[in-house]
Amino acid sequence: MGSLMKFASAVIADPVQAFIIRWKASGAGERANCQLFLSELCDLIQVPRPNPTRDDDRYNHYVFERKVAFPRAYGAVSTGRIDLYKRGCFVLEAKQGSDQKNQSLKSRRGTAVRGGKHWERTMNDARLQALTYARALPSSEGWPPFVIVVDVGHSIELFADFSRTGIHYGHFPDAGSHRILLDDLTRPEIRNRLAKVWTAPLDLDPSRSRMMLPRRAADRMTASRHITAVVPAQGF
Repeated sequence: MGSLMKFASAVIADPVQAFIIRWKASGAGERANCQLFLSELCDLIQVPRPNPTRDDDRYNHYVFERKVAFPRAYGAVSTGRIDLYKRGCFVLEAKQGSDQKNQSLKSRRGTAVRGGKHWERTMNDARLQALTYARALPSSEGWPPFVIVVDVGHSIELFADFSRTGIHYGHFPDAGSHRILLDDLTRPEIRNRLAKVWTAPLDLDPSRSRMMLPRRAADRMTASRHITAVVPAQGF
């Protein structure tokens, strides 16, 4: 788990619980916390951390702060930065809200109190911003299958478009469970899902699973026929 377990390792043996306790205490510090949180999340789900950024964006396959260009009028160009990008996998946009019980954080400008309408609106705006960044990627890189919205230390939201046309990023796996809360990371299937998003996102496409069922049934039938054909008849 890398450096993640240096935190409270003498007290908490379970790396998942150590991660949850460590990050639940954070709040209202998106710029300060985003990259550290995501790096330690990578350790937790056992995927590589992002790479250092290079001068040539053609080599920035998996980096923080990936630059994207937005053409403007009269040949002008403005630049945006994706919080975390992995080519062929996802565009990730991060925010960080605060808990209502922490009164000292509520006064910070731009901080949304979790669970309120402003927070929901902030998360939706982050999703739209991530879509704008995905649209600005070079056509040679294509639309990523996932858009991810993170509230650092609180939640991870997944939206998928397996057609990779950018037409519709829907809640993944569905509207009731697309938002992964920090405590949900105790479930191995949730950590495995995130690891797939990072490493093999198209494996999560439900249409692939449906296509595999008749193929596996056909393979079993073929194998059964072969076994029947080669078993010799029993004599009396």
